[in-house]
Amino acid sequence: MNPLLTSMRPQEWVKNVLVFAGVVFSRQFDDGAALADASITFVAFCAISSAGYLFNDLRDREHDRRHPDKRSRPIASGALPVETAVMAALGLAAFAILLPAATVSAEVAGLVAAYALITAAYSIFLKRLVILDVMTISGLFLLRVVAGAVAVDATASEFLLVCTAMLALFLGFTKRRQEAILEQTPPDAHVERPGLTRIPGTPGRSEPDEMVTTRPVLEHYSLPFLDQMIAMVTATAILAYILYAVDSPFAGSKMLATAPSVLYGVFRYLYLIYDRQDTRSTAAILARDPGVIFAGISYILSAFIVLYVVD
Repeated sequence: MNPLLTSMRPQEWVKNVLVFAGVVFSRQFDDGAALADASITFVAFCAISSAGYLFNDLRDREHDRRHPDKRSRPIASGALPVETAVMAALGLAAFAILLPAATVSAEVAGLVAAYALITAAYSIFLKRLVILDVMTISGLFLLRVVAGAVAVDATASEFLLVCTAMLALFLGFTKRRQEAILEQTPPDAHVERPGLTRIPGTPGRSEPDEMVTTRPVLEHYSLPFLDQMIAMVTATAILAYILYAVDSPFAGSKMLATAPSVLYGVFRYLYLIYDRQDTRSTAAILARDPGVIFAGISYILSAFIVLYVVD
């Protein structure tokens, strides 16, 4: 069970909390039925995302076996048999689609199925297409928000959807920058930056000429291009959120009180990527960095006060 749980990557489930945006921003968080539907949708997306990770690791197992870091993954290393991984992926996918179909709505089940299809397409070929790889990731984030809104019969603000898409692009391009930095690190370099987990050239690793790249698409990304994309989507995300907060559907301009938390969270993330050269996964940064956690908690508290306490 441990290798299976590791391959399911439960640490990545933090991304699925976006499904609760609909129930929170439509002021239904105190509605037990709506909260239950959102929670079921959250469980469904956790299951389907884990199925996607298993599918991806199954397809990439030969590539991962030649990679200095990924060869320790359960499927690549043989700790998790292929047959078990296949059955688990199919079971999780079926559970993820049937659960909301039986308890929430067919529309939510359809969105979960769409997430599964896009994830499979990403694993098969989209992750090898420059720019489209990051745009696909952004689309998957949007599906979470839309599914959460559909589950509680809420209408998502257009500006909030644009902000979500831009923030997802922000996370995607910063992730590509992290990976590009690692790929360009000399084999004999010993880097001791916080969060940097890969130290090329250490004993027990493959020799440099035996190594394979983390992502083949990285050869199409240059650091200047990634920096330009990050600057563009960061500015657009902040502007979109400010436009939403100026005239939000339920709180009007009072939602501007949440803007400082958004700004700090974005700036803190940029600081970690650029100044600290933090190469932890997106989920790890979101769940473990004290500054990002503070930004998230302060945002949730301020949003709840504005939406549920202040008239």
